[in-house]
Amino acid sequence: MTAPSPPEPLDFRPRVALASLSGESDAEWAAAGSEYAGAAVLGGIALDEPTREAARELVDRDRTEFLPADPVAFVDEQLAALSDVPIQSGFNARTTEMTPLRDVARVCRDRDAFVEINAHCRQDEMCAAGAGESLLRDPDRLCEQVREAAETGAAVSVKVRTEVPGVDLPALAERAEAAGADAVHVDAMDSESVVGEVAAATGLFVIANNEVRDRESVREYLDYGADAVSVGRPSDEPAVLERVREATRAWFAGEVEP
Repeated sequence: MTAPSPPEPLDFRPRVALASLSGESDAEWAAAGSEYAGAAVLGGIALDEPTREAARELVDRDRTEFLPADPVAFVDEQLAALSDVPIQSGFNARTTEMTPLRDVARVCRDRDAFVEINAHCRQDEMCAAGAGESLLRDPDRLCEQVREAAETGAAVSVKVRTEVPGVDLPALAERAEAAGADAVHVDAMDSESVVGEVAAATGLFVIANNEVRDRESVREYLDYGADAVSVGRPSDEPAVLERVREATRAWFAGEVEP
């Protein structure tokens, strides 16, 4: 008799995640969306001086960023505020140094949350610092971050984007999985089929993002093999979240029409 597969580290219900919006996605935001989502990724948070300086530069040009005096303590406080909220929490982190990443990963582990490594941010300042999308072009550094976080015992997700020239995302996801990642959070941009390629290439828990708004967009990503979908900019719009939640529930209940 075949033994049952262990549960996924990010096996949340409903299979809807609230995606991080830098400087906006805090515990209050996650709690407000918990009626509609099974998971919420807080952050992003800049952990070391290069990424914090990049965040300060972004603020100077009117973008929002979390810039607490102690980023690790901030992560702990925010996750603690969700301890009684029925939602799987995670924290999106940007760094070039391993020590603060390990510290945040331990906090996430101890708070039953996951840490999400940001290989997604495409702002020039963050990429110049060596974080965000720049990690997609440097798989060795990305995998180092995955390994360092995973070795703490935390569940690890990697936030990525498609349509980065020269980047083979399915191959990169395979490497991240080998380094210890549990999940990949894919911003599909205008290349939705890449979600299917990543799902086929790995055993990672795949969260699909970009223009998730309704039954049609949910079904497209789940058809491609995603395990869950995430909602970004309209994550504070109950009408959108309700449509996505119900579409996702119907899919996994086998109630979708052919």
